[in-house]
Amino acid sequence: MLAVYAAAADPLNPLAALKLGPRPKPEAREGWTTVEVRAASLNHHDIWSLRGVGLPAERLPMILGCDAAGIDADGNEVIVHAVIGSEQWRDDETLDPKRSLLSERHQGTFAERVVVPRRNLVPKPATMSFEQAACLPTAWLTAYRMLFVRGEAEPGQTVLIQGASGGVATAAILLARASGLRVWVTSRSEAKRAAAIELGAAAAFESGARLPERVELVLETVGEATWGHSLRAVRPGGKIVVSGSTSGPDPVAELQRVFFLQLDIRGSTMGTKVELEQLIRFCAVAGIGPPIDRVIALSDAREAFEAMIGGDLFGKIVLSTAASG
Repeated sequence: MLAVYAAAADPLNPLAALKLGPRPKPEAREGWTTVEVRAASLNHHDIWSLRGVGLPAERLPMILGCDAAGIDADGNEVIVHAVIGSEQWRDDETLDPKRSLLSERHQGTFAERVVVPRRNLVPKPATMSFEQAACLPTAWLTAYRMLFVRGEAEPGQTVLIQGASGGVATAAILLARASGLRVWVTSRSEAKRAAAIELGAAAAFESGARLPERVELVLETVGEATWGHSLRAVRPGGKIVVSGSTSGPDPVAELQRVFFLQLDIRGSTMGTKVELEQLIRFCAVAGIGPPIDRVIALSDAREAFEAMIGGDLFGKIVLSTAASG
């Protein structure tokens, strides 16, 4: 079967580690099933994998990709929940010490087929395309958990979203707006700030700009480049929810500001299957769905990776097996 995989790790030039070609068809063991992939979406996790972060040499070659929507062995249209918990774990799977994501210990979704635990399948609504559905399990689920589980956002509050154009940011804009939050965003790009306003943000600011007032909640996925601004933007006693560090993982802590203003800093990672089901219902009721920057054939996956690394996108990049012919 055709697949997109990491054949090596290259911290400086991740595209050099990217390979496209035939891989063995996966076989489902007991409790697992095969899904024929119709669409799969890219995440920054895929770039980190090519750099070797969380993917040691002994697990290579590894098919990339966390997210997918497709047809299961019984002919059902399904969405794949990407968090693979241990079989004996019965609590929040994101807290399972032995959890992993597809493409870390188990072959990923950037292929014509993927095998997953049966418990990781969620029905795809008939009203949602495979391309839209494939965007939900990582970026949209991450935004949902950041806002409503870890962030405990309430209608009428103001949320600042650092960065305006990525998958998590665009998801957070739409989810927050639909739930009655006032949404502010930041971006270095004037075009992306304008696009965020069109998507539903109430205001968009240049990165690092002084805000009209401090906010109750900040969603932080950028890291070093925006961390100081996030600390200055949140009101005393407010929350900063962190789920990523695309610009670097080691910002200046500014601990005096943290304890003096009693800031509540919370980590957030992905989400549970239950939260994914809640997210799907939320989208249906609110009438919202993922903005897709472009759909690219699986056979042209390198183009998709180049676009993500270049950062010239607004919304999600989706790989389509149908488009590959």
